[in-house]
Amino acid sequence: MRINAMVRGEVRPTAGQPRRRRVGQRLLLLGGVLSSLLYVATDALGGLLYPGYSFFSQAISELSAIGAPSEPVVGPLYVAYNLLVVAFGAGLLREESRRSGPLRVVGALLMAYGAIGFVTTALTGTYFRMEQRGAGSLATDAPHLVITGVLVVLLLLAMGFGAFALGKRFRAYSFATMGIAVLFGAWTGTFAARLGAGEPTPGLGLLERVDVYASVAWPGVLALALLRRPRLSHRDARAPVPRKADPSDARFTGRQTEEVAP
Repeated sequence: MRINAMVRGEVRPTAGQPRRRRVGQRLLLLGGVLSSLLYVATDALGGLLYPGYSFFSQAISELSAIGAPSEPVVGPLYVAYNLLVVAFGAGLLREESRRSGPLRVVGALLMAYGAIGFVTTALTGTYFRMEQRGAGSLATDAPHLVITGVLVVLLLLAMGFGAFALGKRFRAYSFATMGIAVLFGAWTGTFAARLGAGEPTPGLGLLERVDVYASVAWPGVLALALLRRPRLSHRDARAPVPRKADPSDARFTGRQTEEVAP
């Protein structure tokens, strides 16, 4: 039997392959949880490494600004964050796309989000990083603002499609997160001119962190929901779904005719 299968070119999975596939899949999904935790930890660590930094009145981007004392530490951590997001997106594309069309779209959007973030933080030098407060302007920080807007749109799109991937509770959570991101993001935008001019911005840090923390937490919550969801075994996933009897089926009609025939 095995020889015939080999001659026909069939590749039959060994007993350990489904288990290894499940373990690899769970590790990729775990990237979503780790990315959310790492982003918050990076922000907290960066603020501690920046003398005089105010979480209440200063922007998150100031921690990775050109010449910022915290940049040598937070820069590599942001690179790791983006790679974890890419891994999570790949996990959604690899396995969950078989069960949910929206998750396939979410996976692609998150991979794009993480890939763009990786390129702009690891491969483009200082081009997309903002100047320190008072050293630049809206014009000099324009590349940073543009790429930030692109990342925000990608993450909002991921939330919008992901809202329909699971149940009603996750849909409500996703829409609430989108509302928070839009509201507080717009509110934060009102500080842009003062930030570029190096003026005080009381409340900016708090408002931005409500926006950003809610947004970066969403992939982690999605990952936890998927990790906790009951999963079919490899054999059950491959088993065909039984077809319901159709009264119009010719075989069904024939049997009924035989039974009632005198």
